[in-house]
Amino acid sequence: MSQQAQLRIPATYLRGGTSKGVFFLRDELPEAAQVPGPMRDALLLRVIGSPDPYAKQIDGMGGATSSTSKTVIISRSEQPDHDVDYLFGQVSIDSPFVDWSGNCGNLSAAVGPFAIEKGLVPAERLPRDGIAEVRIWQANIAKTIIARVPMCEGRVQETGDFALDGVTFPAAEVAVAFRDPAAGEGSMFPTGNVVDALEVPESVAAGGQIQATLINAGIPTIFVNARDLGYQGTELQEAINSDGEALARLETLRAHGALRMGLINDLAEAATRQHTPKVAFVAPPVDHVVSSGREIKAGEIDVLIRAVSMGKLHHAMMGTAAVAIAAAAAVPGTLVNLAAGGGAEAESGAGQAGAARDSVCFGHPSGTLRVGASAHRQTEAGQVSDGQQGEGEWTVSEAVMSRSARILMEGWVRVPAETLMR
Repeated sequence: MSQQAQLRIPATYLRGGTSKGVFFLRDELPEAAQVPGPMRDALLLRVIGSPDPYAKQIDGMGGATSSTSKTVIISRSEQPDHDVDYLFGQVSIDSPFVDWSGNCGNLSAAVGPFAIEKGLVPAERLPRDGIAEVRIWQANIAKTIIARVPMCEGRVQETGDFALDGVTFPAAEVAVAFRDPAAGEGSMFPTGNVVDALEVPESVAAGGQIQATLINAGIPTIFVNARDLGYQGTELQEAINSDGEALARLETLRAHGALRMGLINDLAEAATRQHTPKVAFVAPPVDHVVSSGREIKAGEIDVLIRAVSMGKLHHAMMGTAAVAIAAAAAVPGTLVNLAAGGGAEAESGAGQAGAARDSVCFGHPSGTLRVGASAHRQTEAGQVSDGQQGEGEWTVSEAVMSRSARILMEGWVRVPAETLMR
């Protein structure tokens, strides 16, 4: 029997925020995988170890969670005034599928350091000591991200004392700004409302309706009230992920939200679009205990939020969902804004209750995170900064958060040569 050698492909394994992923330079991929298509998807699936019916990804670099089943392809930017193009692939664990429909906000924090390490940022723009600004074109959603990367003695500073809940060890802080984060070219609120009465099966919500904020910012997200699902907003992973019925109900909710947002044409399409939209449930703050055993007092946070990613409750919070949280909290009358103390309950579609805010600290299963955004209405006559009296579409010019990033391994990843021969 003839033996096929393994392909040896340069790769770097990085943590960005509360995620990990395998990073590649596009030009170092095998030629067949340098362009979108089945060969690229097949390669990335094999690198990560998917599809795996055991859901462990033992024969690959994946970590068997949505936070660790990720790939990134970086190249010199083809866009003016940008340093690099960043393409993200969310690899399904148990299906032969790579989802290219959205960004990973956590790994966005690792793109700048990786780009500097690989010499993709002009040397004249890199201070010996201080902050280097890396201009990133997020190719999945055609948006600009600015990463502010600390430098020390001419190199990326990775170690430091910045603590990020969901990450065990401190590291250097990387500030990440998501410019004009409304996804795609449509409205930030695709239905035109900040709260909708979303029609769902009775198995999801009594009466066949549930209040929802449907937002395109950072990543398309469906926000609902925790109480409408029978939750408190303090749930940890085991409470949701061990309950098959609960996961099925949340997936049904996600599919109906995707249809209402215009992301899919029929409910069956949701199965082929696993990465987007996200589902999150919100609640007012209460004292609670997070996954590390630490107690969080109600006064430490503005709102409680739990989010589902790739069919499972996330262990912390997706970075792109944090952008959606920042944007939604900034707009009066959204469910996020109201749960954070924005005001009285909003009527469906009215969107006038509540008060604008430019930052929010939310509680997630691993701790807390503060994110910031300022919202205004865009009108033909101009902008109304707080939107309280104006008309027109809501927009957010920038959402910001702090993460950290670190190179964990660099070298080569190996995959069987037959991967690209099918």
